[in-house]
Amino acid sequence: MEQTYLPSRFNVLTHTHSKELIIYNSYSGAIASFSPSEKDEVLRLMKKEGTTGPLSMIGASLEKEGFLVNSHIDEKQRAQFLHQSLHRTDTMHLVLLPTEACNFRCTYCYETFPRGNMQKDVRTGLKKYIDNKGNQLNHLMVSWFGGEPLLALDEISELSEAFLQTARLHNIQYKAEMSTNGYYLTEETCRKLLQLEVRQFMVTIDGPEKVHDERRFLVNGEGTFSTIINNLKEIRKIDDQFDVYLRINFDESNLSEISETISYLSKLFDGDNRFQVLCRPVARWGGDNDDSLPICDPQVANKKIWEFTEQSIDEGLKLVSQIESSLMPTGSVCYAAKPHSIVVGADGQLYKCTLAFHKSINQIGKLFPDGSVELDYDKIAKWTLSGEETDEHCQDCFFRPACQGNHCPLYRMETGNRPCSLEKQRIKKVLQLIWKNYTNV
Repeated sequence: MEQTYLPSRFNVLTHTHSKELIIYNSYSGAIASFSPSEKDEVLRLMKKEGTTGPLSMIGASLEKEGFLVNSHIDEKQRAQFLHQSLHRTDTMHLVLLPTEACNFRCTYCYETFPRGNMQKDVRTGLKKYIDNKGNQLNHLMVSWFGGEPLLALDEISELSEAFLQTARLHNIQYKAEMSTNGYYLTEETCRKLLQLEVRQFMVTIDGPEKVHDERRFLVNGEGTFSTIINNLKEIRKIDDQFDVYLRINFDESNLSEISETISYLSKLFDGDNRFQVLCRPVARWGGDNDDSLPICDPQVANKKIWEFTEQSIDEGLKLVSQIESSLMPTGSVCYAAKPHSIVVGADGQLYKCTLAFHKSINQIGKLFPDGSVELDYDKIAKWTLSGEETDEHCQDCFFRPACQGNHCPLYRMETGNRPCSLEKQRIKKVLQLIWKNYTNV
């Protein structure tokens, strides 16, 4: 009996400016392009009513990548099974605050800096916690956050060395990343962090020097731009593999300077694909200055994100890898919605989210010096079971495998609205930019 093949419910189709066809599938994570000469056959195979019979070479390729599926396959059931993978117990993600202090006072910051460096008994508890979990883990991801984490380099070194020792002992795949303001990210410090397997950094540059320094300044009011840029120039000299996401936060007050900033950064890091620009709008994240922040209209912000991203690619910078990763299966699920992800404060308080430290629903437990933890599973359930389990629209969405209705559980809890990712909202534009990124050699 001949088989019938249908286009996947998780497909998105779009075209490039030069008429190539791009297809993306959120369940397989596949992204493929087809030349104008191939397009007619692909579209014929992808027609809604399906195609029957032996598949051509192109058809077989479409099936292999998940764009075509056998008519007997229940794709909703597939997506539901994928969702269960988030509950695997051999993976752990720790977001660690080695300090809750910061040397900056950014105008849009939401943190209050109540504590300094991580206490010794908390560090002891963390090391024992990971050591106790070692024989259960295959993957361990550590995200260094703060405050400004590089105010606590000794604490980072102590913990990293312990984690790496456990990873080696139990053959655990270990990765680490850091969000830093870049002020202390000197060449010497970067080399040390690379030895500790910290290989991804997020550093924010909010405009040309004058604009940046009006938004991201030291506690004493002094500017920070020149120090950060000098540090980035120095670490560029390091012959090693790492990525630096150059984040540009924009609102109405610096919107007109973003294009100039991108051009400056593209010249500074020309040809070095380790340095990538990520543009994101400022939002009201809960800080004291929320009411006075000149945030952009959401529609304007979303349009500008991708305009700036395209400019970055056109001027020789590579698309930030985070964007393509967000299109992969579970790639747009917020860390706070993942059962295996925990935020550890400097005092051992455990959280799910770094945007709501003072909210009771976010305070999910405590880490103790002996490595044991006390967790409130009722609170954890609020973060991890609020998406596709209850939202029928998310269950039917083409993007379901990527975000599973949980791109931002905090947003859903606070507003009752669906938290769709920026990438999903402009998916066709994003696919065009990914294609351009690969073809701009």
